[in-house]
Amino acid sequence: MSCFWGSRPFNVLWQAATKRGDGIGAWGGRVSVVSVLNYKGGVGKTTVTANLGADLAYRGRQVLLVDLDPQASLTFSFYEADYWDSRLRPSKTMLHWYDSYNWSPSVRPLWDLVTTPPRVNARLGKHGGRLDLIASDLGLVDVELDLAAGLGGSRYQTFSPDYVKVHRLLADALEGPAFSRYDVVLIDCPPNFNMVTRTAVVASEHILVPAKADYLSTLGITYLRRRLTELVEQYNSVAGPNPETSINPVILGVVFTMVQYAGAGLMTKIRRYMDIAAETEVPMFQQAVRESKSVFADTGEHGIPAVLAGHTTDNVQHDLTELTSEFIAKAKV
Repeated sequence: MSCFWGSRPFNVLWQAATKRGDGIGAWGGRVSVVSVLNYKGGVGKTTVTANLGADLAYRGRQVLLVDLDPQASLTFSFYEADYWDSRLRPSKTMLHWYDSYNWSPSVRPLWDLVTTPPRVNARLGKHGGRLDLIASDLGLVDVELDLAAGLGGSRYQTFSPDYVKVHRLLADALEGPAFSRYDVVLIDCPPNFNMVTRTAVVASEHILVPAKADYLSTLGITYLRRRLTELVEQYNSVAGPNPETSINPVILGVVFTMVQYAGAGLMTKIRRYMDIAAETEVPMFQQAVRESKSVFADTGEHGIPAVLAGHTTDNVQHDLTELTSEFIAKAKV
């Protein structure tokens, strides 16, 4: 089944883009895969992913968003629920892809699930790039048990002969030639460290951590770093010392979201938590994103993230665009 952008087939659009030279391969090197991850929900993880992806595409990048969160908020940032239910849920979500590994003789090609949200792409303009999406599914909550069962009933069974195979499911799929056309892949992870999240981390070059400047988020940053270190050490001990099979995902930085200001500066309490987080020695983004009910409460205005929407307040839009600029510098995309 072909994916469509407006009325033109998916493959025709890529051929046209190639002829124009619209950034395919223009940013050089391998695809940069970034997992957006935080243990704590409600920190703006999906909002950051959607707006960062949209702004990168607006600046000419070829962007793929992968929604692994069972809540599917990223998916609903670009598609209405009725469209998802009738066109995506039956066969074009990440649930079907993981299930093809668990319940069929061969893994379904991940590329078959790529869709192109029409409204946001129409907003990119003639100098923009492209934004594609692989949708999530509420049923992803059950995938954890199925993947763990394949490793002897526990994700930590390193003696399982399929340990590396299962952990590399997403990494191997994204290394396929069809995905080389993207400059960056942003993976919206579930707010946990289960097997689905672990497949995302193994596939990633960088980890981006949205967080609120509060007590629980500060604790969560340290815990997340510890879990990442444990996974990397465990995986590399099984995969062996070969640089081609070992992993080393780097925390790109913590992005503080829903920040409140008092007058011209940050509220004192928020500044204190940000300073405490900086003491964890985890990199921090200089740019924070201020609180905005319209940005962090809504999944998107008619399929267009706030960074590209005309109704967004100038201050919040400035925060989002500056965040994109800092991301480009840090991730080199």
